[in-house]
Amino acid sequence: MNRHPIHPSLITLFIISLFLAAPSLAEEDHDGDDAEHSEQSEHDEHGAEAVQLSEDVVREFGIELGIAGAGLVTRTVVLPAEVRPNEERLAHIAPRFPGIAREVRSRVGDAVKAGATLAIIESSESLSPYALKTEINGIILERHITRGEPVSPERGRVFTVADLSDVWVDISVYQKHLNAVKLGQTVTVSAGHGLVPAIAKISYVSPVVDEATRTATARIILPNPDGAWRPGLFVTALIELERVEVRVAVPRAALEQVEGKTVVFVKDADGFEPRPVTLGLQGSDVVEISNGLNPGEAFVTRGGFTLKSELAREELSGGHSH
Repeated sequence: MNRHPIHPSLITLFIISLFLAAPSLAEEDHDGDDAEHSEQSEHDEHGAEAVQLSEDVVREFGIELGIAGAGLVTRTVVLPAEVRPNEERLAHIAPRFPGIAREVRSRVGDAVKAGATLAIIESSESLSPYALKTEINGIILERHITRGEPVSPERGRVFTVADLSDVWVDISVYQKHLNAVKLGQTVTVSAGHGLVPAIAKISYVSPVVDEATRTATARIILPNPDGAWRPGLFVTALIELERVEVRVAVPRAALEQVEGKTVVFVKDADGFEPRPVTLGLQGSDVVEISNGLNPGEAFVTRGGFTLKSELAREELSGGHSH
């Protein structure tokens, strides 16, 4: 069979016809993209689709709303601390004269009254006995004496008695916080283990930094009528550094993470919108919103995690509302 060659002019005509048809196809696809983009924009002005829930579901999920507005942001820092005896209520008791301990009447942990005899010492010089007494009420924390043991003023104290009706809490202040921690600031002391947190104000800040720990000491005095704050107890001290009035403040519990962004769920006509926000000053319970939320807008103060879960479910299922 003989094949007839295709004339070059026909090939050129075919290519031109394809070229002329292409813009209409591209325009059709572009229009489809615009429609899809327009629909998406209607659903999501800020980058995520709003969650629509009925009032019954909102109540069932325990979602709570608030109105954005001004508030106080309290900046705090949490530092380690230790309970210590109040050294101004501490007595180191030593013998007045050398001698031998003939009686020892008190042990560590005993509660004693001012004027109580702790031991009887027989003087080595006169061989006469004399009483070793406490001049304060308190608890015996240390005892370094046994019956028949020689004692002397040079040897030093044989009893330590502490009045624990109040105690010191010494706070370790790191170098980076030295300029922020000051006299008079409010401190909340927590120990866990069923102890109710206590609140007091800083009464002392050491003027030097410890060479070994590279920390300074801030101190508060805690009333201790029931003896719950025991010397040697390690605690945490939350120090209130400052309070600042800001234009928009929300509870920290209102913040959620959606697609790697910090958001607040805002209630509007379309439902609950996950609105990206910019944080300003941050306190332990309340934070400043410097951008993304305006005064007067309704937002979710509690229950945002439920909305976040519902948003993820809708995105997976392609659904929209309850």
